[in-house]
Amino acid sequence: MNRRSFSKIVGGAALTGSAHGADKEWAPSYVLSSAMYGNMPLEVVLAEVGKSGSSSIDIWRKVHATHREQISKIGGEAFQKLLKKHQTKMSVSTCYPLGPFRQDDEMRWARKNGGRMTVCGSGGMGPKDPVGKEAKKQVKAFFEKLKPHYELAEELGVTMAIENHKNSMLSSPDSIRYFYELNPSKNVGVAFAPHHLYDAIGDIPALIKEGGDGQIPFIYFQEHHPSSKKKMSEQEQLKQLPGFGALDYVPILRALRDIKFSGLAEIFGHPVPRGIPMLGSAAEITKAINTSRAYLTECLKKS
Repeated sequence: MNRRSFSKIVGGAALTGSAHGADKEWAPSYVLSSAMYGNMPLEVVLAEVGKSGSSSIDIWRKVHATHREQISKIGGEAFQKLLKKHQTKMSVSTCYPLGPFRQDDEMRWARKNGGRMTVCGSGGMGPKDPVGKEAKKQVKAFFEKLKPHYELAEELGVTMAIENHKNSMLSSPDSIRYFYELNPSKNVGVAFAPHHLYDAIGDIPALIKEGGDGQIPFIYFQEHHPSSKKKMSEQEQLKQLPGFGALDYVPILRALRDIKFSGLAEIFGHPVPRGIPMLGSAAEITKAINTSRAYLTECLKKS
């Protein structure tokens, strides 16, 4: 794959369709992760949403960022004024510390503030990273326990996006497939994380197609790299982002286009330690995101 670095940044430009026909005019709808900006002031981050080609913000909390806490401090009314000032909206509240079973109040908060989705991990329902019959058993138990929470999500009109994540219940391709099969609610889906399928990269396009648009409301554009766990140079850290690393996104984008993915896509990377900005300034972070977005545009043309 050609993994060129784009020297010219396409700031704020939306992805455009391919010239090969109407069926290829699909493009991702981007959401900006506040975690990329760590502990920077909320207003600084909101100013970057449009510049990054995103249509909305994903609000993260400690330990990955401080923006949910900043909103609690200033209050909902002030938050809405900031959103209006920067001509954007909140679409997602990422709430990993709460997990899937303690986020009822967060779903209510998200809906009240214009959000339509929460993102978290699945946690454990037994031995980690289950496969085969054990995966099916754990997924079934997960949905039984989740019932009052997804019923609330249905009532509120909020989607609970559960990330496939190593060292958890929803982890292996088997567990993802059983999640699709046993999922009882249209308000629950997978927050699809290719970086946690680094040992099953060849399965990623098929898993996307098998889930379809109805089962995948959210996808991370992030690559597995040691810099997400170990302090490394900024150059190495950026290899988590599309176009900077080795992962070929052409098959991923082809699969997303084929299912007419209508969810949210988030260009993402983890700094070390958690909670600091990905790079030295907001402008640098946004520039890197736009470099990734330009690379993804080229991948989409090839798909």
